[in-house]
Amino acid sequence: MPNSRRRLIGRVVSDKMDKTVVVAVTTTKRHRVYGKVMRTVKKYFAHDESNAIPVGSMVRIVESRPLSKRKRWVVEEVLVKTTEAAAEAAALEASAPESQAVVAELIGGVSEEAEAEAEAAAGADAEETVEAEAEEAAEVTAEAEAEAEEATEAKDEAQE
Repeated sequence: MPNSRRRLIGRVVSDKMDKTVVVAVTTTKRHRVYGKVMRTVKKYFAHDESNAIPVGSMVRIVESRPLSKRKRWVVEEVLVKTTEAAAEAAALEASAPESQAVVAELIGGVSEEAEAEAEAAAGADAEETVEAEAEEAAEVTAEAEAEAEEATEAKDEAQE
């Protein structure tokens, strides 16, 4: 007979305490009036007897008796365990987009050829964008000059 304890799935956000991890559980629900989907994140303190679960891992936690002032959950199962290098890479990727090369080195996934192709594509896109903006600016300038000329002619006719 399965027990009726609540079980939640979340991501470990802190493992700095002894035999305790902080698990962030994200839930989504619709606003009762406006219908917009809202995301809420709640943190739970969970017991980790082995101190072996790193930050970034996905875990399933289960309700238990009170173990301390704020700890009422126990880690039941580690669903996806992350290595420290991958966790550092995720933190770097989130903090600075220009550090993609460092992230790739930590993960060990991107080759030098792929990096060169990405840089070339980014450079070509930037050049096309600059050219398009220059053309738009020239068109706007030409239109403004034409309107100014018409206004000057209308003013001259009004004075005569």
